Amino acid sequence: MHLSWYGENCFKIQTKAKRGDNDTIIVTDPFNKKIGLRPPQGQTNIVTLSNINYTKNDLKRFKGEPFTIDSAGEYSIKGVNITGIESFQDDKGGELRGRNTIFTIESEGIRVCHLGNIGHVLNEEQVDNIGEVDILLIPVGREDLLTLKQIKEIIGQLEPGIIIPMNYKVKGLKDKINGCQDFCKEFGSARQQGETKLVIKEKNVKDLENNLVVLKVS
Repeated sequence: MHLSWYGENCFKIQTKAKRGDNDTIIVTDPFNKKIGLRPPQGQTNIVTLSNINYTKNDLKRFKGEPFTIDSAGEYSIKGVNITGIESFQDDKGGELRGRNTIFTIESEGIRVCHLGNIGHVLNEEQVDNIGEVDILLIPVGREDLLTLKQIKEIIGQLEPGIIIPMNYKVKGLKDKINGCQDFCKEFGSARQQGETKLVIKEKNVKDLENNLVVLKVS
């Protein structure tokens, strides 16, 4: 499995769900280039949209008419199992910023959890529905979503093998948000930093616990 980060909540996940099959390309929360970063494009099979900040208008650049998932439920596409779990962008039941969908993406024996713009710690039902997490993609730069204390609590709830921070300030991004320095200080030095892609196999992730990986924007 290959994971590349494009900024904000946007990742490209390249996976081969079954031996001999072509790669399946998944893009999470694609954005408009107006934010100052270069969005992914090209052949794409699946797009997940965690909340209303990411709209289907941003899908025109993709080739292949990707299957789009923007709500809770269970999906199986091209051998990839995806579960959408209801949550919110605030701790007021969505009254301030609306709904958010957490996505788990399972392929090659690896389970990725993309939290989207989650704005609260998880309840017991959400933790159960998420299940085991090998790779956690968590927003760390927006205090209006999560405080550092809440981020630590969520990580403690899920106990992931690998933690990849997202949605923080990078060069070129016009949004005025925080960097990931405070988060990284809390979790120690990154196992991998400065690379644009994480390449991981099932046998290399199962024995890990809270390994921090900081990716460079692709």
